[in-house]
Amino acid sequence: MIWSSFVFKGEKNMKVNEIFLSIQGESLSAGFPTVFVRFTGCNLRCSYCDTRYAYKEGEDMTPSEVFEEIKKLHYKRVCLTGGEPLLQKELGQLLEFLDDYIVTIETNGSVSLKSVELKNPKHSYVMDMKVPSSGCSDQMLFENFDLLRDNDEIKFVIGSRVDYDWAKNIISKYHKKGTVTFSPVYGKIDYSGIVKWILEDKLDARFQVQLHKVIWGPDKTGV
Repeated sequence: MIWSSFVFKGEKNMKVNEIFLSIQGESLSAGFPTVFVRFTGCNLRCSYCDTRYAYKEGEDMTPSEVFEEIKKLHYKRVCLTGGEPLLQKELGQLLEFLDDYIVTIETNGSVSLKSVELKNPKHSYVMDMKVPSSGCSDQMLFENFDLLRDNDEIKFVIGSRVDYDWAKNIISKYHKKGTVTFSPVYGKIDYSGIVKWILEDKLDARFQVQLHKVIWGPDKTGV
């Protein structure tokens, strides 16, 4: 990748794995054209992770350089993902550049949301709470639920009945604000089973599939 050299004085670098334009495959924005900024580095190692290439690979960029690349891609809907974007200490500065953009921050539930307080109503969190089959459910920070707003989203990626029951219990104990979404681990569980459980339990939860994997297959990156 060739990045711009547009830099503001005093800026520090972020580690960026890739920036690309696609459609959003998940969350409440699914189907909309979206600019994705994937940051390098994650503090978790989930069993079903599909972006292991973002653990270490990436290039240093300042927030203003990232913003310049985003502007080139025309659309004003941006997804900050990873890796784990909240590990980037300059994320708040990037959000200042994106003040006029619709922004979602995909975070893994193990990093405090206090690190980046969202004041702009156009900016929201998609908090992916890691279920038992991920191997990382014991690292979730449940106090993050107290910091979510109505326009935020809580996502559970379900791979088994155990995962579903765990998620249902977490919702009952901690959920206050935000849309709850259930998503299947691709290729591991029957979609209709999750829908059946949601309806049987009368949960006010949204079911989704990973649209980008339906369109391009499970192994395509940069989409």
